[in-house]
Amino acid sequence: MDGRGGSLGGAVSAFLSDALHVRGLSEQTVRAYRGDLEDLLRFTEARGLDVVQGLSLEVLRDWLWASNERGLARSSIARRSSSVRAFTRWGSENGVLPNDPGVRLRAPKGASHLPRVVSADQVRELLDGLAGRASGDDPVALRDLALVELLYAAAIRVSELVGIDVTAVDRGRLTVRVLGKGGKERVVPFGVPAQDAIEAWLARGRPALAARAAGTASPALFLGDRGGRLGVRSAYRVVARLLQDLPGEGPSGPHTFRHTAATHLLDGGADLRAVQELLGHASLGTTQIYTHVSSARLREVYRTAHPRA
Repeated sequence: MDGRGGSLGGAVSAFLSDALHVRGLSEQTVRAYRGDLEDLLRFTEARGLDVVQGLSLEVLRDWLWASNERGLARSSIARRSSSVRAFTRWGSENGVLPNDPGVRLRAPKGASHLPRVVSADQVRELLDGLAGRASGDDPVALRDLALVELLYAAAIRVSELVGIDVTAVDRGRLTVRVLGKGGKERVVPFGVPAQDAIEAWLARGRPALAARAAGTASPALFLGDRGGRLGVRSAYRVVARLLQDLPGEGPSGPHTFRHTAATHLLDGGADLRAVQELLGHASLGTTQIYTHVSSARLREVYRTAHPRA
């Protein structure tokens, strides 16, 4: 296609549509692209630039500089740089832009933080507390217990968790089929505690929430309070409430359990490539961050326990 001379907003819309419907990127990735590129559009519109031909390296650098002046974190600026480079690369490859102005764009790398990991004892204490609340057969408590057990047991992303249908759970083989990034499907195992929590949720919790649905019954494994499929934000709030009182720095969301599960697997002697397959990482390098976490934990144990540390 040749969209040169067209509106910048139209080009952004076409890019986002292509990312979601043609390339099959996750909704979370496209949402991040949209937020960053909408900010770019506001920046360019304020300067009277509304055609794609006017998008230059200087404009992009000014936009990132303005983001820095507004106090955005380095990680946010790095993400914005990545988003706009994906857009300009797509524009150049599809004839929307005469060239790729983002190819030479650089931004400060985000601060290097290791993922937040909670200890096995903390996980056990947290799950015991959830089990106590679920013992009264409150449907929301039963759901939350099953949700956290599965997050930790299968080390899955929250987007994968809320996308699971009841039919994707093999309750005999203790596996669940999830749809990961890029529409890639994989089957991951879970343990007996997660199985018990899922069985209790399906038998005594899910029917109560499903009865609240106004229309057709949802096929989703996890339901929201109104009987529809549980959303990512709702699942995030469930986990954030549980983790907010635990000691430790870093985000308090569902990804904490994914990080924690991966680190505990490596601590227990799991093979790195097996963990890569479990997590659904395309690159082994992405999985290797957890070896750094394990090493950091080991050094801390050594420092506090060895008499000559």
